[in-house]
Amino acid sequence: MKKTFTINIAGTVFYIEEDAYEKLQNYILKLKQHFGAGEEGNEIISDIEARIAELFSEKSDDKKTVVTMAWVDEVIEVMGTPEDIMEAEVEDDEEPVSAKRKRRLYRDPDHRVIGGVCGGLGAYFNMDPVILRIIFVVLFLINGIGLIAYLILWIAVPKALNTAQRLEMRGQEVTVSNIQKSIKEEVKEVKESYQKFKESDGYNKGKQGVSQFGEFVYTFFKVILKIIVVIIGVVLILSGFLGLLGFVSSLIVGHSFVNNWPLIWTPELHMPGFLNQFVSTGSVTAGLITIALLVGIPLLAMLFIGTKLVFRYKSNNSVIALSMIGVWFLALIALIAISAGQVGNFKSQTSLSSSESLDCGSCQTLYLDVNENDRWDEYSKLDWDINEFKVVLIDGEERLLGDVSLDVEKSSTDNFIIVVKKHSRGKNNDDAKDNIEDIIYSYSLKDSTVFFDPYFLIDENGRWRDQSVDIVVKVPVGKSIYLNSNMDEIIHDIDNVSNTWDSDMVGKFWEMKPEGLTMKESSDQ
Repeated sequence: MKKTFTINIAGTVFYIEEDAYEKLQNYILKLKQHFGAGEEGNEIISDIEARIAELFSEKSDDKKTVVTMAWVDEVIEVMGTPEDIMEAEVEDDEEPVSAKRKRRLYRDPDHRVIGGVCGGLGAYFNMDPVILRIIFVVLFLINGIGLIAYLILWIAVPKALNTAQRLEMRGQEVTVSNIQKSIKEEVKEVKESYQKFKESDGYNKGKQGVSQFGEFVYTFFKVILKIIVVIIGVVLILSGFLGLLGFVSSLIVGHSFVNNWPLIWTPELHMPGFLNQFVSTGSVTAGLITIALLVGIPLLAMLFIGTKLVFRYKSNNSVIALSMIGVWFLALIALIAISAGQVGNFKSQTSLSSSESLDCGSCQTLYLDVNENDRWDEYSKLDWDINEFKVVLIDGEERLLGDVSLDVEKSSTDNFIIVVKKHSRGKNNDDAKDNIEDIIYSYSLKDSTVFFDPYFLIDENGRWRDQSVDIVVKVPVGKSIYLNSNMDEIIHDIDNVSNTWDSDMVGKFWEMKPEGLTMKESSDQ
């Protein structure tokens, strides 16, 4: 009983006895040591293994046949031993005689014009492939059979893929020596062809032309890159300088000298006044310093980078950059800490309602209108809003002006009632109530018309704490209201029987019925 192994040779699996495996392995190792581990040596070994696999396959009746010691000896005898190869290489002046064997027909990929058919036929019949090509062309011109024959041979005849098949194509014995010789000749032929190409005039002219073209392209793009860098530098200088000018003017004066210029500071914003609307008095100064650093450092960086790009002066960039980044992050941390301290001012929320029953005699219809007097025209609005708030100038002081919201509901009495609900936030309920006291809002009754102010004001000492004012007009059943056309400024989502949009409700009479607010026909007005 003998132990067997499973081996893979050139992609083909064989079962081999242990002693045969050891001998075959030693044979291939000696060949690898002789030919070396280079690209040429690897190609020789690959072709030798392909030939060994072919010889084993010819002897195997089926896939389960085991390779024996006798098979390995026959393969070594056919291929030749490494010692035979070494002895043959010692005789440098003698031309080795290659054993001849029966030729096999392959397509020759090394001497092909189209598919290598004529090259393969020339090797098989020992003829010049040019003669065969002329024969195929003549046959094609006479009756077209040359093309058909060529295509059939192209499909039917396999291509010589490795050195062993190329040797068989020429009728040479597939031995280690012949494989080595064939590969060396191929490598030599390639080297000679490449050397001739390098020494040709066309190669030298082409190399010189490519070099000159490459130099031109490099110089061209180098100049373009320099121009682009200078342009970027100029843009950064202008943006940084004018941005700093606009920011400083907004911080100190209250509006930007360079307002509405592109890429720079544009809003008309007085920073101290802006912060005073949100932040407690003691934190305004610290907040201004952190904001100045957070905005000013990037603008200074733009100015510094721009001058470096344009004038290319030397400086310790790393020290300056790290210092600016460090200061900027410290300012960011400080601003976050200040903001976190102000969040507590919005912790609690409360509301306060006041109602008034209107004394309009025996009026059956109440007219609702917006108070559009000259008082609102006196307010100079600044170009910034905060959550439905506007900042206006009243007597030179910046004040918050908020939008009001009006709704209509059914009254439980026989009188018209106006309810004003004020909301605000604060540190606690008491603080939120104090902030409600800072809300200034009014409306007035004249005959059967109520004039509502379109905005509410925050007292000059007050701060923004998410204040809001909601107005509810309660209408008794059987009585009506009329919404003046400018009421669409303040009405908000009024429920009605016909689900009419707010903007479509103005300019019409509406009667309160048990089922809800209903639009009256013209004849009923």
